Amino acid sequence: MKRLGKILAPDKFSMDKEDLLCYGYDASGINLSPAAVVWPADVNDVSAICAFAYDNNFRLVPRGAGTGMTGGSTPSSGKSILISMERMNRILDIDTGNLNVVVEPGVINGRLQKELAPFGYFYPPDPTSMNYCTIGGNVAENAGGARSLKYGVTGDYVMELEAVLPDGRVIKTGIKTAKGVVGYDLKRLLIGSEGTLALITKIRLKILPIPESVVALLVFYKSLEDAGRSVSKIIASGAIPRTMEIMDRTTIRVVNQYRPIGLPSDADAALLIELDGNNKAIMQEAEKISVICNELRGSVRLAEDEASRDVLWEARRGISPALYKISPTKINEDIVVPIGKIPDALMEISKLSKSSGIPIACFGHAGDGNIHVNILTDKDDSEGFEKAEKLVRKVFEITLALGGTISGEHGVGLTKAKYIEMELDSGVLDLMRAIKKLFDHKNILNPGKIFV
Repeated sequence: MKRLGKILAPDKFSMDKEDLLCYGYDASGINLSPAAVVWPADVNDVSAICAFAYDNNFRLVPRGAGTGMTGGSTPSSGKSILISMERMNRILDIDTGNLNVVVEPGVINGRLQKELAPFGYFYPPDPTSMNYCTIGGNVAENAGGARSLKYGVTGDYVMELEAVLPDGRVIKTGIKTAKGVVGYDLKRLLIGSEGTLALITKIRLKILPIPESVVALLVFYKSLEDAGRSVSKIIASGAIPRTMEIMDRTTIRVVNQYRPIGLPSDADAALLIELDGNNKAIMQEAEKISVICNELRGSVRLAEDEASRDVLWEARRGISPALYKISPTKINEDIVVPIGKIPDALMEISKLSKSSGIPIACFGHAGDGNIHVNILTDKDDSEGFEKAEKLVRKVFEITLALGGTISGEHGVGLTKAKYIEMELDSGVLDLMRAIKKLFDHKNILNPGKIFV
């Protein structure tokens, strides 16, 4: 590893124990120190690092900000070089005339949002960790967010990618134009590939004008089932909120403890619904949605001004930290079911919680069927933790039986690799492994991720 000094300046790599400890984990709780950490400053550095690893058979693990939930940016063995993209954090171009921006992978999502606002534009994908997560990590995981109901996920906004292959070759894929169908869409293949095929070094993203107005509704229910039915009925009505978030009873209680904003403690569920667009049109839609929620025994509160909405979103984005505070070793899964099956999924998971005696908090992006299932457990209680881990498979069985998928935006990484065969058949997996081998026949790029 000391040979890294021949290709990188001394301040661009480290084998100090303190650095290795700091870069050996992500939000999954998995922690395994790499053999070295490198901080490339540009694509030439990344290319040199890849060529070095390729020639010397070292493993490479890319990392954005370490906010991932499935161990995607953690080493699968100690014989790894961890590539932190944090220094490649420049916004290279803001082209409002062509509705796109060019950024390096280390740019923080929230920072991009702030830089675009004075121009009157925004970048729609907004993961809950947007103030910390990087655009490169978002692309690698095809991250979503609350606004994905109306605006879609990261992959819907990536126009062009620059990436480095495991042997150091630099490729560009995608287009600058609104349309283009020349050859295979390799860009789409790299999006969501979790750093297993190539290292992304530059990204062109589509942006949109900031909507004229935004209004939010907060709706409380005495019945979790009624909340789920409201989601289905709102979507079926033709109304298209930009967000529709759900919180169950356990989540509401935790939020009240962590960030008290007056949520009713006796509520069994809550919906946070946001609409944007022309002011007159969204007020009409807000009224339409309010009627639907009232018919299903929901109690509606309206938040028109930005300050009121910010309070609500601060509480929503505080859910994960609040749950970590009371259950640091909780198991967090992000299932997706067809929207019409949300009530069934919520009720089945609630039954699972009651029968097992293990608290399960459900919240997330109800508008697109993406539910974050948090099994609250303690690793120090080995018997209880083992019991909780067995619930993961049962949650996935419920999800797949309803026509869903075991991951909506967290990816597979290390934690879900052992479950992937529940969803994908052997023929599909063989094709995926063949693609991995074509890109990375030495299996040095983020090995152990996705496939067992």
